[in-house]
Amino acid sequence: MIKLIMSDMDGTLLDENGQLPAGFDDIIRQLRERGVLFAPCSGRQYYSLLETFKGYEDEFLFLAENGTMVRFQGKEVFSSVMRRSLGEKALQATQDIPGVYEVFCGKQDAYVLRPKMNETFAAELRKYYTHTQVVDSFAEIDDEMIKASFFDERGRAGERIYPYLKCYRGPFQVATSSDYWVDMMRFDINKGIAIQQVQKKLHITPMECAAFGDYMNDAEMMSSVYYSFAMENAHPKIKELARFQTASNKEHGVLQGIQKLIDDGLCG
Repeated sequence: MIKLIMSDMDGTLLDENGQLPAGFDDIIRQLRERGVLFAPCSGRQYYSLLETFKGYEDEFLFLAENGTMVRFQGKEVFSSVMRRSLGEKALQATQDIPGVYEVFCGKQDAYVLRPKMNETFAAELRKYYTHTQVVDSFAEIDDEMIKASFFDERGRAGERIYPYLKCYRGPFQVATSSDYWVDMMRFDINKGIAIQQVQKKLHITPMECAAFGDYMNDAEMMSSVYYSFAMENAHPKIKELARFQTASNKEHGVLQGIQKLIDDGLCG
């Protein structure tokens, strides 16, 4: 029986307008009645997830920042800290590319450089990082680094950002999370590793877990659960990895998938 259900956010749970789908509260009620824990599993900041899921702050398990920060009821369950000096060097690698912006993702906050702040970047930041500080230098930050993120306002992150970061593969992993964003984390962490840590702590197996995803940063998540669902709008490789498929995020595919699991008597 399924005891834990995880879902990516953008392109997966959220609709085309970036909103929770109608019927979400009813699905969560049904899961609650069956004792199934729900976990947003996203590249978004923990505090951004809290904003999205107001009222569920103490009920959901939050796998934030692509699994580098996991919290439940406000307490840290698991985190993955980067090597700070090398992380800062990577953040400097793209600073001269027009239209590319960097984010130092810390445990306490997200940090961006003052000279690079403009309306375009600020609007994008608000989607994913609700706790943000503007600094003159990343070196002045008194926080641990759990992730470095890079935004391309032209939507060609794979072409314009990734080539500058691939030399850091090894100590870090570099993953495109969309056409606009590239994330860098420790080599030994991803959504899948975070899920495995949660499974150990909760004493549950992959057969007792379901997950929904759409993009390449969801690949390891697909491999860490038995009930892996690719969205209809998912990347072709994610569809290959997943055991099951559901409708697109525009059609509220996550809710459809969960409802089917409930109706088939697999939850509880």
